[in-house]
Amino acid sequence: MIGVTACLKSIDGVPFHAAGDQYVRAVRDGADGVPLLVPALGDDLDLETVLETVDGLLFTGSPSNVAPEHYGGPPPREGNLADPARDATTLPLWRKALRRGLPILAICRGMQELNVALGGTLHQHVQEVAGRFDHRAPPRDLPLEVRYGPAHKVRLEPEGRLARILEGETEFVVNSLHGQGIDRLAPGLIVEATAEDGTIEAVSVAGADAFVIAVQWHPEYKVLENPQSRRLFAAFGAACRARTKLRQDHDRPGVVA
Repeated sequence: MIGVTACLKSIDGVPFHAAGDQYVRAVRDGADGVPLLVPALGDDLDLETVLETVDGLLFTGSPSNVAPEHYGGPPPREGNLADPARDATTLPLWRKALRRGLPILAICRGMQELNVALGGTLHQHVQEVAGRFDHRAPPRDLPLEVRYGPAHKVRLEPEGRLARILEGETEFVVNSLHGQGIDRLAPGLIVEATAEDGTIEAVSVAGADAFVIAVQWHPEYKVLENPQSRRLFAAFGAACRARTKLRQDHDRPGVVA
């Protein structure tokens, strides 16, 4: 059972808890798990019950941005897409899930949430930082194949956790659909990959025994057609199944875990 974080969206004036279909299908097809939506209810959601129910968490990407009030950043510009209900849900969910040692995979906004939850800061407009690329997605009127197409290379730390998961691979091309990115890295996070312009593209948590990987690109898109994405989600699914077995062994009468 893998929890998939949702956004709170307004559709025809009605609030919906929503997660992109490609995240849900990547959990099913890439991780071989059962996706369970985690609604953006903030304080009205019993996070402890959620964490007792799931064997892993997928923190999804989103068009919305983490509110800068959570990391001491300047007020956002007019037109910024915010989701305070998601912030109120995912930031405390990150902290509680890490304490429990749950397997976690985070994508795009999910990686930014991790950095903020642990005390880091964000660039609100990466493309305006000297020397950086424009990492934003192509226009929305273009086909998905173009918007999620190859954008730039990432270089992995050769001895890092992500490089081990990807069987020693250290450089490949990824898509890019983000306007924000990590500025000051949070204490306790380790850089796993960077873009050619120095933008942090993947991190892990120092000292974590569990699978905890966060990436800035979108491996969920056509997960089975990309070898790096397929390996990443397969490793995540394996970690979640190991967590399931550990919990089952602990609950079995007469067994000491």
